[in-house]
Amino acid sequence: MDSVSGGEAMVKFFAGKRYHEAMNFAAFAHRKQMRKGVDIPYIIHPIECSMIVASITEDEDVIIAALLHDVIEDTEYGYEEIKERFGSRVAELVQGETEDKRRDQSKRRTWALRKKETIEQLKHAGRDSKIICLGDKLSNIRASVIDHEDDRENFWQRFNQTDPEFQGWYYESIRDILSTELSDTDAWKEYDELCTSLFGDLDLKEIEKRLDTEI
Repeated sequence: MDSVSGGEAMVKFFAGKRYHEAMNFAAFAHRKQMRKGVDIPYIIHPIECSMIVASITEDEDVIIAALLHDVIEDTEYGYEEIKERFGSRVAELVQGETEDKRRDQSKRRTWALRKKETIEQLKHAGRDSKIICLGDKLSNIRASVIDHEDDRENFWQRFNQTDPEFQGWYYESIRDILSTELSDTDAWKEYDELCTSLFGDLDLKEIEKRLDTEI
């Protein structure tokens, strides 16, 4: 598909009924949430994630799942609501992006365990799930690079994990896993560049040894 027809197809998709319904649903589900540390409605993130995913695949279910990827994890809506509205494949993809938050425990205390579980799951995930993960993490790191430049001294304090090397371990470990299937995409190349810009070249094995003491 050439760039003109590809652009036309993308515009048609984002103006379509199904995407519009999914965006309304996601916006309502996330209506009370803001992005960490900034006065920006949370819905901006899943919309950006879906646009990144749409630059990689034309699969409607995958793009819709990207838009809804945080609904089960962060809102009162669950798998069954998504399945009923958008089908079982979308619901399965969203479930695959959902972290076990362990809400009965401190987020700080469970951070290392939760992120290690995410990384292990990603290693065995299918390409569609990896594309959604790339969209999610690229959107996040774009925002982080900008916000870090604005407030280097206090930036990391907004997160449950305040050690930038641990954060870097998480983002760069994901980068390396995604590289096996997605390194030829512009999205992965941008993600790689932003990881280096924000975290530098880290010794992931040494950081993981430190991280293991927190589990």
